[in-house]
Amino acid sequence: MPGQRVQFELIAGFGNPGSEYAATRHNAGFWYVDELARQLGASFNTDKRFFAAVATAQFEGRKIILVKPMNFMNNSGQGLGAVARFYKIEPGKILVAHDELDLSPGHIRLKNGGGHGGHNGLRDSLAKLGSSDFWRMRIGIGHPGHKSAVSGYVLKRAPADQQRLMDEAIELALRESPTIIDGDINVATKALHSHKPPTT
Repeated sequence: MPGQRVQFELIAGFGNPGSEYAATRHNAGFWYVDELARQLGASFNTDKRFFAAVATAQFEGRKIILVKPMNFMNNSGQGLGAVARFYKIEPGKILVAHDELDLSPGHIRLKNGGGHGGHNGLRDSLAKLGSSDFWRMRIGIGHPGHKSAVSGYVLKRAPADQQRLMDEAIELALRESPTIIDGDINVATKALHSHKPPTT
């Protein structure tokens, strides 16, 4: 849609809490939102009311809520939904950063709406928000090749070459984050989707 603008009020990153999971593929959403908080000068504090770590940031005079659900990936929607309800934020003004099996490392995409694609964090979010209208930042982690290998794959560290590609994609997303938060979705989408990482 030409000139499409979205005033995001809540940006969430999905992952699993705990040091044993911090460097695993499933935590790509945490990697992004942690760096975004640093970029915006905000700090996360765990709030048991929300089952989440929450940070309040300022961007050009308006408040942005950053969220990391803290009750593991499969229940990510509980924390996301609790924060969204408390702050009265509608789904269309929410952006969720998450790992994406269907994109190879180094690729990153913005998407509005749709299903969960087998991602349990999205599955729970659809249920808890009661809507599919939220935006997604899909951070490519690649696919192990067979469905039965997925659970082990996402909970392991990526090899160094793949990790470098994922880090570069997240760095690109961080550079485009002011454009994303400002609401110029078309410009941000073009920048992210035109990124062509080298093949590994």
